[in-house]
Amino acid sequence: MNKLLRTALLSLSSLLFTLPVLATSNVSEPLRHAIAMHGEPAYGNSFTHFDYVNLNAPRTGSLRRSAMGSFDNFNAYIVKGVTADGTGYLFDTLMQQSGDEAFTLYSLVAEFIEVPDDRSWVRFHLNPNARFSDGSELTASDVEFTFNVLIEKGVPQLRAQYKEVTRVEVESKSVIKFSFKDNKNKELALILAQLPVFSEKDWQGKDFAKANLNIPLGSGPYTIKSFDAGRSIDYQRNDDYWAKDLPVNRGRYNFKHIIFDYYKDGSIAFEAFKAGDVDFRSENISKQWATGYQGKNFMSGKIIKEEIQHQNPQGMQAFWFNLRRDKFKDPNVRKALGLMFDFEWTNKTLFYGAYKRSDSFFSNSELAATGIPKGDELALLAPFKAQLPPELFTQVYTLDKTKGDGRVRKQQRQAIKLFKQAGWTLKSGKMLDANGKQFSVEFLAYSPSFERVIQPFRKNLQRIGIASEIRIVDVSQYVNRLNNFDFDIYTLTQAQSLSPGNEQLSMWGSEFANIPGTLNRIGLQDPVVDALVAKVINATDRDSLITATKALDRVLLWKNLVIPQWHISSYRVAYWQQIQRPEKLPKYGLAIDSWWHQDTTSNTGN
Repeated sequence: MNKLLRTALLSLSSLLFTLPVLATSNVSEPLRHAIAMHGEPAYGNSFTHFDYVNLNAPRTGSLRRSAMGSFDNFNAYIVKGVTADGTGYLFDTLMQQSGDEAFTLYSLVAEFIEVPDDRSWVRFHLNPNARFSDGSELTASDVEFTFNVLIEKGVPQLRAQYKEVTRVEVESKSVIKFSFKDNKNKELALILAQLPVFSEKDWQGKDFAKANLNIPLGSGPYTIKSFDAGRSIDYQRNDDYWAKDLPVNRGRYNFKHIIFDYYKDGSIAFEAFKAGDVDFRSENISKQWATGYQGKNFMSGKIIKEEIQHQNPQGMQAFWFNLRRDKFKDPNVRKALGLMFDFEWTNKTLFYGAYKRSDSFFSNSELAATGIPKGDELALLAPFKAQLPPELFTQVYTLDKTKGDGRVRKQQRQAIKLFKQAGWTLKSGKMLDANGKQFSVEFLAYSPSFERVIQPFRKNLQRIGIASEIRIVDVSQYVNRLNNFDFDIYTLTQAQSLSPGNEQLSMWGSEFANIPGTLNRIGLQDPVVDALVAKVINATDRDSLITATKALDRVLLWKNLVIPQWHISSYRVAYWQQIQRPEKLPKYGLAIDSWWHQDTTSNTGN
């Protein structure tokens, strides 16, 4: 769940620190304070804090944020219901990821990690001071309970990530060992290190899979002070938090309160921000960014507007097809529909030219496929040549470009030709199948602001005889319809990390195509993709990971699974002047938990 990771490894300067082997028969490897997916951790064993925090930040005040829709539970790890924003503040994980490395984890609940060179198992040695927020002891039995309940009742993607764990052993009150099917999955030890820890005692007699508003007992930096069901939630910092002085936490969690207020409409949330009822806002609507952030509070500096560059992979924002529907099974049909989306006109007219067209499932990263396959990537793809489009090996994948003037006649002709190849006929202004039924699509969305993107697309589809409609639903309905595959086409960003691994199985794996709540919402079932996902998961070093991911990306693109939309390589944020941030931010995130509330009449620096 934490693995929406980051972009390229740092040049690492610190060797992985190892402690002497303890005098016990259970210990067979050196104990480490950190683990990196590839290479060595950047922070040595004596580090005192991450580089992107301010140790002098005031630890007071509040951060009020907006959220959309509603909520009906506090459990982000189940399929049912809609979870309140911010519940991650309630739970500590075994180890903490750094924001300036691709995938490196440091001691938190687990004081030390023990893992062999081949990563065929992992042992966690828990911090003896680890406590839940009520002061009760956090033990290895709680970790075992958490793992088992997530396997049995958690979201499907967790079962995908943990599937190769063959044995869990509680060796003592503070030591737990996970053994793996084999030593091929080098990432699994790190995935387990991101395990949140639930209280076994707190969950006794409760149904973990049920969506309700029972407040769970956590071990994290915040507890729920109060909430108004579906409308707001107030997280209060636990000043008795057991881990507040650990190196991974120093300079973080500076706000006394973090509050999420819920709004039914994005425009109302924006007005609340401008009125000062919301402190911080991340903007994803270009028109609003270009024209809406104006007025005396912006001119006076009371509201700060920033574009902050980052190095995060941008994944794929797209129109996603439901491949379970017969009408979308032919790739020619999917390609034809994509030709009718005029990105150039959309970007120029609606977005003030702010975006780049996404042409990769790993946009803005070294993992994106480029050119034609060569070298190791070609060798990896060659065994599947008979199952892949011939063009994949000889042509650069490109998306059709228009002149941006709203005229798509060339694309119309190409699309009609592709539909004809798929068995459809344009007759009397309607695209008909062999039974005389018109091709129709429903666009599922939760934001009314997205209508301005879909409406011009619909007009272009009408030109080739396709009927369409837009279905705007609230966030909870949207989530439920996606979880139950009740859609034709939806819009969403499939986020990616700079260190892809086990989560790819849930995104693309055939075995997850028909499991409600899966990340494989489109229902992809493809043996070549399955084989390449395995190559990604089992990559032994950074170079082989990049090669396998590029091959996977290339195959996904050539299958025309989506109609790519756009991305931007910066955060567009605005915040009131009392909210301040460190001068240095990590390469792979905003690290909002390192920001603070500043009395603007004082002079505390950053």
